[in-house]
Amino acid sequence: MPELSRRITSIVAAGGDGWAVHYRATKLRAAGKPIVMLSIGDHDIKTDPAILRAMTQSADAGHLGYTTMAGIRPLREAIARRSEQLNQQPAQPENVIVTSGGQGAIFAAMTAVLDPGQSCVVLDPYYASFDLTVRAACARPIVVPTRAEDGFQPDVAAIEAALADDTRAILINTPNNPTGAVYARDRLEALADLCVRRDLWLISDELYDSQVFDGEHVSPRTLPGMAERTIVIGSMSKGFAMTGARIGWALGPQELIERMVDLAGTTTYGLPGFLQDAAVFALQEHPELEAAVSDRYRRRRNIAVDAVSGSNLLRISPPQGGMYVMLDVRSAAASGIEFAEALLDEEGIAVMPAESFGNAAAGHVRIALTVADDALESSFQRIMRFAERHAAGGDSVAAVGGAVQSPLA
Repeated sequence: MPELSRRITSIVAAGGDGWAVHYRATKLRAAGKPIVMLSIGDHDIKTDPAILRAMTQSADAGHLGYTTMAGIRPLREAIARRSEQLNQQPAQPENVIVTSGGQGAIFAAMTAVLDPGQSCVVLDPYYASFDLTVRAACARPIVVPTRAEDGFQPDVAAIEAALADDTRAILINTPNNPTGAVYARDRLEALADLCVRRDLWLISDELYDSQVFDGEHVSPRTLPGMAERTIVIGSMSKGFAMTGARIGWALGPQELIERMVDLAGTTTYGLPGFLQDAAVFALQEHPELEAAVSDRYRRRRNIAVDAVSGSNLLRISPPQGGMYVMLDVRSAAASGIEFAEALLDEEGIAVMPAESFGNAAAGHVRIALTVADDALESSFQRIMRFAERHAAGGDSVAAVGGAVQSPLA
């Protein structure tokens, strides 16, 4: 076989893509093992039947051909209107491109603002694909850690100190996956000032903007001087439980969006019309569904916090938003990887080691709140007993766990 490109072979580093525990859990479940999947942010509820009916009706009506590559205008109008209502900042359909999920929007944004070899700042902990996406765009990630003792808030002074001459963009995620941190207004104002002073793009992943439990969601696009340099990433996946529909978007300056449409002409070539019609229906006719999904995760966040509150071994920081909790397991294991691997082997519970999301939260695991309330409470009880059993017996978690993967860089 001829040699593959360096671009494609350099996306995933030697340590893997961070999903080793999840992949192993998926195989065990497929083989018939009773695995509790708390490793991935996919809802345990289905897309609402009313949305599915709208999807089917659109397909039956024949909306099956090519669509405009920017996305159908009614959907771009609905997304712009949602942004205006949520953030009190003007937005037009021309500021929106519909993409193949939020991940597709991030890749398109990276490709639009980064030339090969340039750099982009990524805050650690980060969603597992962020550094991979920077490399997929032929650029270089500069990883800047945030600190648990600071609530995983961005350290703008550290970000500025890390900037290189070739840095063109900063990628942030608030509410944050995996930490649940909602970035404070003063931190974002300082970050906006940095972007203006250094003439940087800010790619702001706001997929969980409807799932804020403490504090307020501030979109950096609303801050002075930022509308012309911010690309907001959104999706129907998390707010409306439509992960499989792959309907995401980027919202930004019109000229940027027009260039991202050019990219769509060479990649996705538009998205299915019946899926877009279903998203229009959800945004226009049933916006309350988004609040119902948020209420579900708020309730489960509280279940998780209450379950761990009496533990002397495990510590939990109540997430301000999103659909995950981070559990500090350093009293029970040498690393989040060892804890997650052994927990899967002994208890049949799949969680994500925080080392999959960088190094700043090493010794933690991320737990997705994606099973029914009673199953979630039971799982936390089992997790605590697992930790207590090893601590009391002096056993090394690593000694009983499965194959341990090296942390990602």
